Amino acid sequence: MKKSHTTCIVRIPATTANLGPGFDSLGVALQLYNRVRIDLASPSKAPAGMIAAAAKTFFSAAKLVPFPYSATITDEVPISRGLGSSVTVRIGVMTGLNYLVGSPLKPEEILKWVIAEEGHPDNAVPAFYGGFAACGKGRFVRAEVAHGLKFITLIPNFELETKKARAILPKQVPLVHAVANLQNTALITAAFLQRNYAMLEGLLVDRLHQPYRSKLIPCWKGVDQAAHEAGALGFYLSGAGSTLIALATSNVDDIAESMVKAAAAAKVACDIKVLTADNVGTVLESREQRVERR
Repeated sequence: MKKSHTTCIVRIPATTANLGPGFDSLGVALQLYNRVRIDLASPSKAPAGMIAAAAKTFFSAAKLVPFPYSATITDEVPISRGLGSSVTVRIGVMTGLNYLVGSPLKPEEILKWVIAEEGHPDNAVPAFYGGFAACGKGRFVRAEVAHGLKFITLIPNFELETKKARAILPKQVPLVHAVANLQNTALITAAFLQRNYAMLEGLLVDRLHQPYRSKLIPCWKGVDQAAHEAGALGFYLSGAGSTLIALATSNVDDIAESMVKAAAAAKVACDIKVLTADNVGTVLESREQRVERR
C-alpha cells in the first residue's frame, strides 16, 4: 500500500530561447506561467495529444502500469509563439504525476526525459530550474537574472510552428557565420553569469537561423529598427518565433511603444508584455490531502 495525494497543481514558467545566436543552447525563464492540474481520477474524456504523450513517457520512465488521471491546463503562455508552451505541458504533466505517486523519479530524471521529448534543452532547463541557462548535451550552467533586465515581448497574433521554422533553415552555413555565433554566444553567457547586462549590447546578432526565420514575420525589420532606435540593448526572435523580444534596462516604455507602432505599420496585430526573468522555475503550487492508494 502506497500513500499519494489525489490532486496537485504545477506552475511552469514560459521561456525564451536562443537569445539570438545561442541556437538550441541559451534560454531564460520568464514571469509568465502555465498551470497544469493533475487529478487521480477517471477523466470524462481520455487525455490526448501532448498530455497523453507526456504521461506515456512518465509511466515508461517510472516503470508503472498506467492509471486513470485527468489533466487541466490553465494557460497564459501562448501556443506556437516561441515561448516554450510545449515544455510547460511536458514538465507539468510529468512532475504532477510523479508527485502524486510518491516521486519515483528524481527531478533530474524528469528533466532528462523532457529534454529527450523536446529534442533540445534550451527551453527545458530554464523552465525547470528558472533563471538563465547555457546548455549542452547532458550538462548546463545556470544563473539568476536581475529584475532590472526587462524582456519587452511582442507577441504577434499568428502562430509559427517549430517544425515549419526548422524546415526553412539551411543544411550548411559559412564558417565565418558559425564563428560569429560562437563568439557572441560565449560573450552572452559571460554577461549573464556576471550580471553585466550592458555587455549584451550588440551581441544578440545571429547568422544561423534568424536571417531565414525572419522572412516568416512581416514586421521583423520594422520592429527590430524601432527597438534599437528607442534604446534596446538587443533584439531577437524568441525560440522559433513568432514572438519578438527586445532586452533593456532603461527606456522600457518607449521601446515597447515603438515596437507596437512598428508592428501596426506592418499591419501585424500583436500583444506587448514587459516581462522579467523567473528565477524559481517549476513549483508545486498546491496539493490535496493524502489518501491510501493501492
